[in-house]
Amino acid sequence: MRLLVYNMRYAVGAGTSPHVPVPGAGYLFGNPGTLGNIIDFMKTEEPDIVGLIEVDIGSVRSGRINQADAIASALGHYSCYECKYGEESVNQYLPILRKQANAFLARPDVAGKRFHYFDTGIKRLIIELELDDVSIFLVHLSLKYRHRHIQLRRLYELVKRSSKPVIVAGDFNTFWGKDETFLFREALQLRSANVSGLPSFPSKAPRLELDFILYGPGIEVSDFRVPQVIHSDHLPLICDFEVDR
Repeated sequence: MRLLVYNMRYAVGAGTSPHVPVPGAGYLFGNPGTLGNIIDFMKTEEPDIVGLIEVDIGSVRSGRINQADAIASALGHYSCYECKYGEESVNQYLPILRKQANAFLARPDVAGKRFHYFDTGIKRLIIELELDDVSIFLVHLSLKYRHRHIQLRRLYELVKRSSKPVIVAGDFNTFWGKDETFLFREALQLRSANVSGLPSFPSKAPRLELDFILYGPGIEVSDFRVPQVIHSDHLPLICDFEVDR
């Protein structure tokens, strides 16, 4: 089974255009053609499961296109998504921000999906996708170091309840290095599919390992890659795995 995890930056591209020099402005303007490039890339990889971070589900920036549904339709996948902010967040009522989401796309039958939320941080969504033999958690952790550690505590409590082999994936924002997740990984017996510590950010000159695919007992990884495609400021992760039945 192939899992592809990608912080796609709402398909606005790898960076701000020279004529838009304001920091952060790149998130506010669409980039025609980028979504098509992402779809073409994913078609060539033929993933069974896709975890999308920073996907636009229909704002004016994307031309009212739900990017999760558009990619799922092109791949022939089921899709589930939710705004990445907490249910009580003011961002749920603001233009563009209320359409900023995370998503799962899946080819195999889905046994269930659940939306959980962190108690701290701005980005609070945790998506749990349950398949017949494995449960996969998708996260986008806080930019703040202290908040990330509180979030990892909450994530630990959720993951340890799973009765199936687990994968935890997403953008962990580990700017202080992968040792940030050491205790979390040890407590759950999780291993990183990225055994070489390949960096995924920024895409044009990668130097930081911010994106992870962590897997627990009962799962065997046969291949892991970080394709050098520059459709976002992050590089995608691709992991081939099998579940020990």
